[in-house]
Amino acid sequence: MERARQLLRDLVAINSVNPSLVPGAPGEADAAACLAACLRESGLDVTVTEAAPGRPNVVGVLEGAQPGPTLLLCGHLDTVGVEGMDSPFTPVERDGRLYGRGTQDMKAGVAACVGAVRLLAAEGLAKGRVLVAGVADEEYASIGAEALVRDWRADGAVITEPTDLSVAVAHKGFAWLELQTFGKAAHGSRADEGRDAILAMGRVLGVLERFDQELRARPTHPLLGSGSLHASTIAGGTEASVYPAHCRLFMERRTLPGEDGARALHEVEQMLAVLRKNDPEFRADVRLVVERPGYDLDQAAELPQQLVVAGRARGLEARISGMTYWTDAAIFGGAGIPTVIFGPRGAGLHSPVEYVELSSVDECAFTLAALARQFLG
Repeated sequence: MERARQLLRDLVAINSVNPSLVPGAPGEADAAACLAACLRESGLDVTVTEAAPGRPNVVGVLEGAQPGPTLLLCGHLDTVGVEGMDSPFTPVERDGRLYGRGTQDMKAGVAACVGAVRLLAAEGLAKGRVLVAGVADEEYASIGAEALVRDWRADGAVITEPTDLSVAVAHKGFAWLELQTFGKAAHGSRADEGRDAILAMGRVLGVLERFDQELRARPTHPLLGSGSLHASTIAGGTEASVYPAHCRLFMERRTLPGEDGARALHEVEQMLAVLRKNDPEFRADVRLVVERPGYDLDQAAELPQQLVVAGRARGLEARISGMTYWTDAAIFGGAGIPTVIFGPRGAGLHSPVEYVELSSVDECAFTLAALARQFLG
């Protein structure tokens, strides 16, 4: 597994911060080139295509001796920003952990995919084929995953996001909403003329807090718990002596499988309708900005059960789980590809101190190779 660990170090040393999150960031191109070189060195046929200008996907193909099913192993190459981090692109190994931006999320998972396919290539694949993909832009709009499912087909997929080596078959979705309240600008001394948009937003926030509590009290998903709603950012007003004419709130609704952005928007619109009914001068609007669906796969399906068996053969607990965060599994599942999420142990997702446990990268790779042998027959 040393080659996979070296790939992990090499990838962490590359700045692949998503430019849609941090303007001017370099994106995935250098990381994609690094992965492509490693896959070619490992004996795979490699294709590099751009999901958008400067935003490449990499796909390596290991063909078996006989036709058969296709298993996709996939991870994203982009990372979030590095604010608050000390030397984020200098991988530091300490006490069995590797620290740096992207170690856990999710360059370790990408390295585990490569470790697995190298094992399979060394012994020879009897049947079917394995695809190893590194995609762009998961942290923002998932243009890489969208392009991947347009260009490639698979009978099953594993996304190696961090799961602490549990077998995740579900994750939450989300909807981002923008809500605006409107007042009337006036001099601070003219209470008779002004109407305060920020105070109006305060009433909205109170209603949203109560609705979040209601969401948490509803029946829950067996693996995901409840949905939720929180205020993300807020801005309004111009100066101390002016009644604010406008206030803008961004909020996030975390959804369960079966819920969508239209439902989230309708929920908030109903709240605003009540506020308008109680105060005819209350003015506000809301719009849906972005939505991503939740994902749910029957835990009794062949793919997760085979992965559980493969993991337990390695001495792992390999329990069935669900993830609170969103992943590209929803895109693959939406394209008709049964998908599970299975990745290494670590901590510090999107935080200033991020690390992965290196032994878990090895275990992930061995387990993925064992899964491929079962799945491909």
